[in-house]
Amino acid sequence: MARIAGIAPGNGGLFVRLAYFMTKRKVGRVVTPIKIVAHHPRLLRALAHMELGQDAARTVSPQLKALAQVKVATLIGCPF
Repeated sequence: MARIAGIAPGNGGLFVRLAYFMTKRKVGRVVTPIKIVAHHPRLLRALAHMELGQDAARTVSPQLKALAQVKVATLIGCPF
């Protein structure tokens, strides 16, 4: 459980609502770290740029990326 309460979807600005929509579409729900980072919109924007940059990288095949994500999630006990 986070020590900081996240921002509810209705309380954020336009960019926060867009980030929540994209996260929900990609993951299936809005995860707590995104809700907490939404307190600082510039940090949320930087995080979004980093995620989009990692998704757009073509050095490694998409199948290998997915396999690495699953392996790392298994190692750290991530639920999704």
